[in-house]
Amino acid sequence: MSDGAGGGRARPKRADARRNEAVLLDAAAAVFVRSGVEAPVRDIAAEAGVGMGTIYRHFPTRADLIVAVYRHQVEACAEAGLDLLARSATPYAALERWINLFVDFLVTKHGLAAVLQSDAAGSDALHAYFLERLVPACAQLLEAAAAAGEIRSDLEAYELMRGVGNLCVGAGHDPRYDARRLVGLLVAGLRRPH
Repeated sequence: MSDGAGGGRARPKRADARRNEAVLLDAAAAVFVRSGVEAPVRDIAAEAGVGMGTIYRHFPTRADLIVAVYRHQVEACAEAGLDLLARSATPYAALERWINLFVDFLVTKHGLAAVLQSDAAGSDALHAYFLERLVPACAQLLEAAAAAGEIRSDLEAYELMRGVGNLCVGAGHDPRYDARRLVGLLVAGLRRPH
């Protein structure tokens, strides 16, 4: 795996180092969802139960942390699809739960845009990664719910994800705007009438 900076091969991380990094990324994602990507690092450290130095050791800059959270959330959303299908009562219930994860991810993603303004190539690469990993996960959930007769079958995963994304834009700027409620109405509208 290339580290991108020096072109060399990065050494694989030990299992405990990967777990520690995942804890930091989960904590940062939770804080970003609540308070935005400009939240103080001390809040992330408190959420993770570590010192601020630990965060800076793993992520020297805020941009490094935000990009890592973005990638971590993409992977969590991508991997959640099959797990939710296996653990949910119905494919539609799995789709609803996945969309809620996706909304949390989008809150962080919108903050990422400001961080990457000066890096168009990096932003484009992350967007391509996002589509490559998440469109198939959403499509799988839509197909399962449509095959079960729970939702209409004429919706593309990209369309739904784009609609959810548009409903989430600006949610952090207006306390009266409840993006999650509107997304819930959108997803409810997919149901087939009984």
